[in-house]
Amino acid sequence: MRIEKDSMGEMPVPDEALWGASTQRAVLNFPISGHPLPAGFIKGLGLVKLAAAGANEELGQLDPAKSRLIQQVAREISDGRHAEHFPVDVFQTGSGTSSNMNANEVIARRCAQLAPAGPAVHANDDVNCGQSSNDVIPTVLHVSVAVALHGNLAPALDRLASELEGKAAAFSGIIKIGRTHLMDATPLTLGQEFSGYAMQVRKAGERVQRAIGVLGELAIGGTAVGTGLNAQPEFAARVCRFLSAETGLGFREARNHFEAQGARDDCVEVAGQLAAVAASLTKVANDLRLLGSGPRAGFAELRLPATQPGSSIMPGKVNPVMSEMLVQVGLYVQGLAQTVAACGRDGHLELNVTLPLMAHCLHEAIHCLANGARVFAEKCVAGIEADPARCRELMERSLMLVTALNPHIGYAAAADVAKEAFATGQSLREVVLARGLMDAATLDRALDARKMLQPGQGGPSATMG
Repeated sequence: MRIEKDSMGEMPVPDEALWGASTQRAVLNFPISGHPLPAGFIKGLGLVKLAAAGANEELGQLDPAKSRLIQQVAREISDGRHAEHFPVDVFQTGSGTSSNMNANEVIARRCAQLAPAGPAVHANDDVNCGQSSNDVIPTVLHVSVAVALHGNLAPALDRLASELEGKAAAFSGIIKIGRTHLMDATPLTLGQEFSGYAMQVRKAGERVQRAIGVLGELAIGGTAVGTGLNAQPEFAARVCRFLSAETGLGFREARNHFEAQGARDDCVEVAGQLAAVAASLTKVANDLRLLGSGPRAGFAELRLPATQPGSSIMPGKVNPVMSEMLVQVGLYVQGLAQTVAACGRDGHLELNVTLPLMAHCLHEAIHCLANGARVFAEKCVAGIEADPARCRELMERSLMLVTALNPHIGYAAAADVAKEAFATGQSLREVVLARGLMDAATLDRALDARKMLQPGQGGPSATMG
């Protein structure tokens, strides 16, 4: 152990640790969950420290030699190095001050390792120049979540949407019965059904892009309470320019620094978008496992890939485990989103003090959604096969083809036909002909399922509900 000092006095710190006294106090004070802040958040912390050093150098607030060292180490952190030197628990000081000081101390000590004969870099005076935890941590929260959305979730959703679009094209010629309220409805193609799933996921990707835009405003430059005390007037704009160049995303100074530090409404909005994405993926996963249910006592219109044995007692049973996985991810993410909403609600006065928990929830939600979508695309959707014979069988047995007869015999008569066919086991065709309601040729044209797949079929009185 070595002895480090901070404003509260001396503190023993492990010899191998890059952190200092302030971080060590936090390690001792918060032995709560055993979960440090997410790796993506720590990488974002490195990016913000890099940008701050570059901005301070340009403004003449930081010696160029010190700036180069700080930027070198900050880039190491943003590249994922030194993760083991960020041990502070998620459940810590609500401003994230412990994690900000963790970064300041790690960067300062690592600078000393890289240039033992170079200029001494001070954790507060140099690494934290022009900054406060109160504007740094909200900035890192926005930057790191935006990067995770752009680099992880957006590509995963794009992959899933592409797989669903491929199936929509492959299944375009398979006519099947539609279902509303889990009951028989009018026909559609399996391709049309899959096109709906594909569009859900495409729109989920659009929600992700909107979320990235929401996170573009950064709190940096507000320092302690939003007034910008001890920061140069141009500091925030220059930091945003550095961050935009590093990430390829459009970051800009907050329009109002008091809102940017006192409230976390942007993060609550992003959580809402993630909850919507979770709902979309859950709907798709549930529908696919319903359509694949069976193999003999269910819908069985789809054959889902078999990925593992489904039962420890029933030989040969195979379950829709990929759908079940994605449903659980969706439930988890919606819980995380609700936590973020509660965190945003419970911020008080000039600073929200639930920032580490919000960071954990948002990064965890993105991580799980991205992995879930990616695995579902690869191990479920890509291998789905249709059973055209089963689709045709169920479609031909359905009584809801009677809807196409509405323009010819009216709703009331069509309802009576459906009831008689169900009660007697006869086909719709047999009942209509027996009652003399239509001639055979006109009836066969009306009951042609292929003509029921597009708008306008059946005339203006057709019932579509």
